[in-house]
Amino acid sequence: MAIAGSEASRSALNTPGARVARLAGYETVGQAREALWGYILVAPWLAGLVLFVAGPIIASLAFSVTKYDIIRAPEFIGLANYRQAFFEDELFWGSLERTFRYAIIAVPLGLSGSLFLALMLNRALKGTTLFRTLYFLPHLTPAVAAAILWQWLLHPEVGPVNYLLGGLGLGKPGWFASPQWALPSIVMVNLWMYWGGNNMLIFLAGLQGVPQELYDAAEVDGAGAWSKFRNVTVPMISPTILFNLVLGIIGALKVFSLAYVATQGGPAWATWFFALHIFRNAFEYFQMGYASALAWIFAAILMILTLIQVRASQRWVYYAGGR
Repeated sequence: MAIAGSEASRSALNTPGARVARLAGYETVGQAREALWGYILVAPWLAGLVLFVAGPIIASLAFSVTKYDIIRAPEFIGLANYRQAFFEDELFWGSLERTFRYAIIAVPLGLSGSLFLALMLNRALKGTTLFRTLYFLPHLTPAVAAAILWQWLLHPEVGPVNYLLGGLGLGKPGWFASPQWALPSIVMVNLWMYWGGNNMLIFLAGLQGVPQELYDAAEVDGAGAWSKFRNVTVPMISPTILFNLVLGIIGALKVFSLAYVATQGGPAWATWFFALHIFRNAFEYFQMGYASALAWIFAAILMILTLIQVRASQRWVYYAGGR
């Protein structure tokens, strides 16, 4: 019986399917079949990645060294588009400066506001679930709908915000219609949308992962609320802060929808951000080659900033088991 069983096992290992499985690096036919089904199920996603992500990325890189206006075939012009961006485009540096100015204001306010809300929700007070839902609702509002809503709320003449401010004798700002107030208005609406969004939930998850024993030990040493926050909470959630910081800077530099709907880049170029500059060149002026070059410059800026943040994080981000 034992001899017959061993012969059956050897014959099973020598079947064509078993040999193919071993050649593919799998010990059994079952493992090979499981892996095959995995590849089959992931194939649609891979196809979408190639067609709709990798393909356009490669195409935009190729277009960036051409003169292409959709109507005529692309004409190779080397680095002329990049030279035009840095030395000839009068709106290039201005749009970049406005974008960074927006990010410098919006990112610190956005992260601090989201962290504050997360700290409040982490206290496990009565009604926390309701408040968490209420805070998250603005984040679910589409940017176009939010822009239209706030255009009405902040209308200089008939908007309810200015009606209230005028009644209090505080004056009536021009908001989106004013070159001085347009950028702060975009910042304010974005904060309304994102203070209670994903950043808040990510901060909340990080806070809930801080061991209570650390707070208890700090209290034994006489630490107050601020000391516990500075010496326990911040170091323990520093990886979460880094994650939100990286995504926050990228998101702020990509600001587009609110400016496009609410101000169209105005008034007087006050909200002409870099993403809007790319969009206008691509889909209104049909300078696809030049817009592709702008997009690659923008991508390079984002990659450099991300690398700087990751390198700088070694100085202040704490990971359990080592920095």
